[in-house]
Amino acid sequence: MAGEEKGAESSHASSSLVHRPVAPTGEPDVESSEALTNARDPRTTKAQMKHIKKQSKDFKVDTQKVSKPASEVQPLQSKSNDALPDFILRRNKLFDDLKKTYDKELKEREHPEIKVTLNLGVDKDGKPRPLVPIVARAWDSTPGSFLRHVDRNVSADVVLAKVDGKQLWDLDRPLEHDCQVSYLPFTSPEGRNVFWHSSAHVLGEAAECQYNCLLSHGPPVEQGFFYDMAIAQGEVVKESDWPSLEGKASKFFKEKQSFDRLHVSLANLREMFGYSKYKMYYIENLLPPEGSTVYRCGTLVDLCLGPHIQNTGKIKAFQIMKNSSCYFRGDKNDDSLQRIYGVAFPEKKQMVEHKKFLEEAAKRDHRRLGVDQDLFFFNELSPGSVFLLPNGTIIFNALQKLLRSEYQKRGYQEVQSPNMYDVELWKTSGHWKHYQDDMFRLEIEKRIWALKPMNCPGHCIMFGHRERSYRELPLRMADFGVLHRNEASGALNGLMRVRKFQQDDAHIFCTQDQITQEVEGLFDFLKCVYGIFGMPFKLKLSTRPEKYMGEIETWNKAETELKDALDTFQSGGGGTWELNEGDGAFYGPKIDVTISDALKREHQCATIQLDFQLPQNFELEFMTGEAFNAKPSINGQADKAKVAEAAGKPRGPGPGRARPVMLHRAIVGSFERFMAILTEHFAGKWPFWLSPRQVLVIPVMPAVNDYVEEVQRLLKAQKMHADVDVSGNTMPKKIRTGQLHQYNFIFIVGAQEKESRSVNIRNRDDLNTQSKGELVPLGEALQKLKSLKKERRLLNAI
Repeated sequence: MAGEEKGAESSHASSSLVHRPVAPTGEPDVESSEALTNARDPRTTKAQMKHIKKQSKDFKVDTQKVSKPASEVQPLQSKSNDALPDFILRRNKLFDDLKKTYDKELKEREHPEIKVTLNLGVDKDGKPRPLVPIVARAWDSTPGSFLRHVDRNVSADVVLAKVDGKQLWDLDRPLEHDCQVSYLPFTSPEGRNVFWHSSAHVLGEAAECQYNCLLSHGPPVEQGFFYDMAIAQGEVVKESDWPSLEGKASKFFKEKQSFDRLHVSLANLREMFGYSKYKMYYIENLLPPEGSTVYRCGTLVDLCLGPHIQNTGKIKAFQIMKNSSCYFRGDKNDDSLQRIYGVAFPEKKQMVEHKKFLEEAAKRDHRRLGVDQDLFFFNELSPGSVFLLPNGTIIFNALQKLLRSEYQKRGYQEVQSPNMYDVELWKTSGHWKHYQDDMFRLEIEKRIWALKPMNCPGHCIMFGHRERSYRELPLRMADFGVLHRNEASGALNGLMRVRKFQQDDAHIFCTQDQITQEVEGLFDFLKCVYGIFGMPFKLKLSTRPEKYMGEIETWNKAETELKDALDTFQSGGGGTWELNEGDGAFYGPKIDVTISDALKREHQCATIQLDFQLPQNFELEFMTGEAFNAKPSINGQADKAKVAEAAGKPRGPGPGRARPVMLHRAIVGSFERFMAILTEHFAGKWPFWLSPRQVLVIPVMPAVNDYVEEVQRLLKAQKMHADVDVSGNTMPKKIRTGQLHQYNFIFIVGAQEKESRSVNIRNRDDLNTQSKGELVPLGEALQKLKSLKKERRLLNAI
């Protein structure tokens, strides 16, 4: 089953799984069911994902239920497209028969006139193009047929269509009703994912022809796509196979194979894919009762939701990047599969640019720089838990100091909460039902406990441990506590994904009327922090999903307030924001914040989430201004409380009391992950205030070693990280070593400097100072460095 593109979520069911982006490493990929299910298809509802996750853990493949066990349908490698096995030929014949029947029915059905409006986006100056009305016919006209009405400069880059701003749509799929159609190019995130998804199908077709294999699934990932497969017993994919696979793919591109979509019933899907226990797993566990769609390109028929590009001729550049082993469903007790990674583009020059990007990304890889700069390491005795070395701890502490300084300015109160709780806490919060498999559990004194994966339930306990007055609100509670999440071993990825981590986590308890001002304050917080690192950011508002908690009036009011805050931020020059309808959490709308690094890669770190659910679950309340004037209820309030208690529901607030609204927020998110992003953003060249290697002092001769050590003491007295090199190496070698270690400044000290109590300064980022630095009085140098650190300037200059 090929994985699906990422995009706006729609209401219909998903039939496939999508992996999280997997960072390229030299180690075999051992994916987990968590990794398989968490990076879900965008059209899979949250309720379906819970079912999928449960089923993926409980499911055991029963080979008696498939037409043939996998071992009986895995022949040795075939080097000829003419030697496709019978199970592929039977599958394809069934598809052709069903497609012929469907095409006949489609031709015979009525094709009423429908009104279609083309939204062609903005022109090169950023101005909206006029909407284009089109007269079309249902079940006949396709988005691709309208491209003749579109300027060549627009249509040339189109990959797929989007209907009514929500649903991604094949260019050759007939429209069904009145709608607005827009087009997406490869350069859009959705367009790129669909293009890579289609390229994964081509890889799957080549693999079937090459190996006569059983395909599992093949999604787009962050830098391309992959396909998992089971090949003959004892056989593995070898690098020497790559040219043959690429040659087959090149042939398919020249054939311009179309991607033909067909909806198939569960009964026919079982017949079509009964040869494969992998496809049968998806069919029996992940599909809705009405069946799902399949796509054919060339000789490949695959279980897939789509959409896809029009034909394989759109792919002009294709390359296999690596191969590895993995487990089916990420379960080490399940079958070992082969995985092939690839990347593809609509233009050859884009492949050249991509390779340059990969080279630069490899140079900046935080895992390599972390070792080179003695920042951190990992050990198998505690997988997913980082060992921060002194240099890494310096960066970690500097980040926390930045956040603490902002907390003091912005009225936050820092707290500490327990690391371990009785699971009753998580049952009250609602996390236990949906999240227990991702928590580390232990039994002590016949009670079940769990290490906390988040702080919010503990903060609810802290809010509710005594009476609260409206005068205390907004109450901003910050916590740097250690968190643990039972991430799957295959999903662990350096500092980007770990099991033990700390966040700049905070929760704001406020009234409904205070939401706007608090959100505006958070926007200012974001602008301040990300501005320090030179990182632009984008905002996306996710609104009420189909299944939600609370009153619709409360949701509408909250969403209006968030939109108003976003509009105010935008009008003040804070940047544009996007609306992501229907993708909010069930407990409240949210704002996702995406930052861009030096390579223009996007990372989501910050989040702002409104929560109406947790305050209710924990029965949190505060005394309103009317509390002392409220008349005691005779029977009404007591009766309501009894009814709620009998129904197992939280009681409503008492007289003169109200529920607070809870705002979950993080600015940098996980410190470990943010350190990884910063390492790659700065390529290991840390700004002075963050740098663990700020100054290296080098003597010209041993006779000035005493002055060198004095300079070091004075620097350390100003809380700067200063080292000296009084080794027996030559001075050029000492300087070169300091440059390789990325010291911000190198002080060269000789007899002249000692006599005049000055230093000769070489700036890491100023080539003009490398041959001979600038002679600066020591006192002046100390003062300038002190200002550079205090002001947290990005530019490495004094």
